Amino acid sequence: MRASAYILPAFLWTSALTSLSHGDDSRPLKELLNNPHREAEFMDWGLGMFVHWSHDSQLGSVISHSMVGASETYLDRFINELPKSFNPKQYDPDEWMEIAKIAGVKYMVLTTKHHSGFCMWDTETTDFSIMHTPYGQDVVGKYVAACRKHGVKVGFYFSPEDFLFLHRHGEVVRREGTSGKEAPALHDYNKKQLDELFGRYGDIDVVFFDGRGGRELAQYIHGIQPQCIVTRGEMETPEQRLPQDPLPGPWESCFTLGTQWQFKPTNEEYKTGTTLINMLIETRAKGGNLLINAGPEPSGKLPFEQERIFRELGLWMFINDEAIRGVRPCPVIGEQDVWYTQSKDGSSVYVLVTGHTGPVERWPHGERKEILLTELAATDAATVSVLGQNDKVLEYRPEEDVESRLTQTPEGLLLSVVRAQRIYNNKRWPNAVVLKLKGVRFVNH
Repeated sequence: MRASAYILPAFLWTSALTSLSHGDDSRPLKELLNNPHREAEFMDWGLGMFVHWSHDSQLGSVISHSMVGASETYLDRFINELPKSFNPKQYDPDEWMEIAKIAGVKYMVLTTKHHSGFCMWDTETTDFSIMHTPYGQDVVGKYVAACRKHGVKVGFYFSPEDFLFLHRHGEVVRREGTSGKEAPALHDYNKKQLDELFGRYGDIDVVFFDGRGGRELAQYIHGIQPQCIVTRGEMETPEQRLPQDPLPGPWESCFTLGTQWQFKPTNEEYKTGTTLINMLIETRAKGGNLLINAGPEPSGKLPFEQERIFRELGLWMFINDEAIRGVRPCPVIGEQDVWYTQSKDGSSVYVLVTGHTGPVERWPHGERKEILLTELAATDAATVSVLGQNDKVLEYRPEEDVESRLTQTPEGLLLSVVRAQRIYNNKRWPNAVVLKLKGVRFVNH
């Protein structure tokens, strides 16, 4: 069903430098690329948290985009009045980090400046910033400090497209940049802001450029912080979708938890924890990272609905993170009802069983299940185990045989396993079970 050859990552290829024409300068420049060792590290992380937050979270609207097509009255109120009521007194990035860490998040990406042009740090480039609100404190600085305190990699989102800049230069507010006459000035303006962001807060791990001009700014960042990983702007970053097949090289897919990136107080529909877990599994099987979004309330707190989904993910990751972090895709990404990942040295293959999930539990606690894998074959040293459990005992039923077994058959590798660990009080566990295989090989690969 999902058997598909894996494409070698780009950092394993020869990364010859190519010429790039930059801005109005016709002189060819050598294109700078992500450091291959840093990209390999990025692939190990697996899971990141995106945070979309700006002053218009007060409205519960789409972040920034309500400015496009807006009347002059709306724009005047958005730019001049709305910042006067933005006062996130409950903003505590330590709380964000605590939720992120329990969910298994290794890196975070904060919207330092979205398309509106509103800056979440103490900038000298504009008065349209967090410093000109009742809160009056550097959100980005506190965020960076909290990331480092909790061991979470620091990421910045930055939009090269700036609606305030367009509006103040007489341009019609729209996506896809300027009419042309203001483009050089906007590029210089963005570089000044990046000088602040990358000059004040130390080494930044990741930057996500969202909009036209991102590729040029990626070159700028590589020049001032060569160890910073550029995701969007350099690598493939599918949004709100997963690719059908593995993509070449490191890649990252970003998703909302609901229908909107920023906080949406009503009319929102959230993904279930099971859906999120299965998205993460599929992403890792295909060699990518999953960047899942949180949209804080205007107060600065994460909505309780979002926190609960992240905590369900956290329980699953507490048991199964070995199959998610520091892994690589297999020669085939999966087959009927299962996905595959493997350790970087290839000694362990993880079978992530998602086919049993659904509205009715199909793998009851204590029940032995047989799974036939047609893409794998056993060696004489082959073993199978279930992540999180010891395969020795079933609670209250000590007489039960719960040992995991495997048998090589003409049809494929047959696994026989029992779900013996009680995760929920009612023993109904709706999420993927992960099997660890050692001493196996992929057939015909």
